[in-house]
Amino acid sequence: MKLEELKSPPGANKRVKRVGRGIGSGHGKTSTRGHKGQKARSGSGIRPGFEGGQMPLQRRIPKRGFTNIFRKEYAIVNVKDLNCFEDGTVVTVALLRETGLVNKLFDGVKLLGDGEIDKKLTVQVQKYSRQAEEKIVAKGGKLEVI
Repeated sequence: MKLEELKSPPGANKRVKRVGRGIGSGHGKTSTRGHKGQKARSGSGIRPGFEGGQMPLQRRIPKRGFTNIFRKEYAIVNVKDLNCFEDGTVVTVALLRETGLVNKLFDGVKLLGDGEIDKKLTVQVQKYSRQAEEKIVAKGGKLEVI
């Protein structure tokens, strides 16, 4: 196949509607805009959600809830994920990022207790759950808050 032999599939290329090109075209005079009114004027166009002056739906429906602007979001690591480290390793946030267990650091790392651990590790994170603490301490490891 050569470059000049390439062809678009049928229906891919539609003819452009040429408006305002005389009576015979079928799209002359008002150029498919109808007679008068807001949409017939040049430079017209209404913003999304505008309902002709009526109170828009977005403002009519009741607002509920609350967004806490001081909320902290933590990157989550489970205890079972720490099995990839050698015995006696000091697991820091930098090491977790290096190994790919944490991609995006939000306000820190939180260690959760999902799964089991077979290694004795020292883990330094911003937060941890009680279950995670029990599992790591049971294997002889330590948890430190940084």
